[in-house]
Amino acid sequence: MKPASRRAFTLIELLVVIAVIAIIAALAFPAYQRVVESGRATACTSNLRQLGAALSAYLGENNNTMPVLKTARAALTDDVPVIDNTLDKYLSAKGVFACPADKSGFAAKTGTSYLWNNTLNGQALAALNFLGLVADLSHIPIMSDKEGFHPYLADKVNILYADGHATKDVKFFTNDEPKK
Repeated sequence: MKPASRRAFTLIELLVVIAVIAIIAALAFPAYQRVVESGRATACTSNLRQLGAALSAYLGENNNTMPVLKTARAALTDDVPVIDNTLDKYLSAKGVFACPADKSGFAAKTGTSYLWNNTLNGQALAALNFLGLVADLSHIPIMSDKEGFHPYLADKVNILYADGHATKDVKFFTNDEPKK
């Protein structure tokens, strides 16, 4: 009688399995990153919707007149009217001023990850228009992401429109923060 022979993995077979796993991981990682970034972009869109609700509350207390705000400020110490220090009393969660994809730290430095469309400053909601050309509320941008947060959106940013909807769209206005 022969003793039962045992079959084991050879070193080459083990290396082949490890190589196959590494190739699968390398192919899956970019897709995983896109999913994570898409989730962050969606969270930013949600933040903009909440900021839109806060703006609606502001309008209700201010005769339906848009606030007069600066597009952005260079630092938290700048005492100028901007999104975060104007709408903060209408929000219970202060985290909505920061986009989860804001890896540059704009929110930490300036108070918000979002830009205000200052062409709407002081306009009555009933007569709101964008650059004297657009009067349809569904086409008037109010706020958007600061640039570069969502690399998988290519040339698009999240935008809150005057009718309250927020979506990913082409850039309408850019960050005019002072350079340091």
